[in-house]
Amino acid sequence: MNTVTLSVANRDDVTGRALAAFKGKVQGSHFSFATPDLLWQTLTRKRWDLIRAMTGQGPMTIREAARRVERDVKAVHSDVQALLKAGVLHRDGRNIVFPYDAVHVDFMLIKAA
Repeated sequence: MNTVTLSVANRDDVTGRALAAFKGKVQGSHFSFATPDLLWQTLTRKRWDLIRAMTGQGPMTIREAARRVERDVKAVHSDVQALLKAGVLHRDGRNIVFPYDAVHVDFMLIKAA
């Protein structure tokens, strides 16, 4: 199964994964966000619905994605642009692609100081 991990990670965590990858240790697909707020700003509820509808489905047009989430094409287009900019989606010609079969979200909430 082709899984992507979405996480909250600081620079040291990301550097550690990169160094491990350079040593040949498989890291898998990973998108890291600096803070939980940044993760939730990027992955809003409607964008999360879009990702869920696209997971494991292969390339599709924005119109098809909008149909699957039962939303207006213009609104979905705006969300697609944000996800493309964040690198979560990519283009394949006229189609958009979320090339993963599963999504794992990984972050820890700790007691406030």
